[in-house]
Amino acid sequence: MANEIERKFLVSGEFRHLAIKKTEISQGYLSVDPDRIVRVRITDDKAVLSVKAPLTGTEFSRHEWEYEIPADEAGEIMNACLPEVVRKTRFIVPEHDHLFEVDVFHGKNEGLIIAELELTSEDQDFARPGWLGEEVTGIDRYYSANLI
Repeated sequence: MANEIERKFLVSGEFRHLAIKKTEISQGYLSVDPDRIVRVRITDDKAVLSVKAPLTGTEFSRHEWEYEIPADEAGEIMNACLPEVVRKTRFIVPEHDHLFEVDVFHGKNEGLIIAELELTSEDQDFARPGWLGEEVTGIDRYYSANLI
């Protein structure tokens, strides 16, 4: 079992020129229950089935299991998902010893830009780049499962 320790921020400045990678992502959800989020994600080069669940006694950590699956099966699973699909472009932006994943959302979420940072502990320090805005970790409406 793996755990995810992740902080989320709105983006308030330009970051694209700092990105080292750009990926198109489509995400469909089989369950958006906060106690058992199940999603399929299709990117440029792979497909992944993910399960996320709360990790009790923590501030912003969750259990997370991810399994790479064949792209054709991911497409079939996507057809079985809840009606809305989250579409976004992810930019990987290095900052000192960390990599920020900056998601630029499309469709009905157009205009929303969220940066995520995965950490090794909840109290881990990190450099805060100037383009990073308000922290929204723990605010449900900013989690992709709630954007459908």
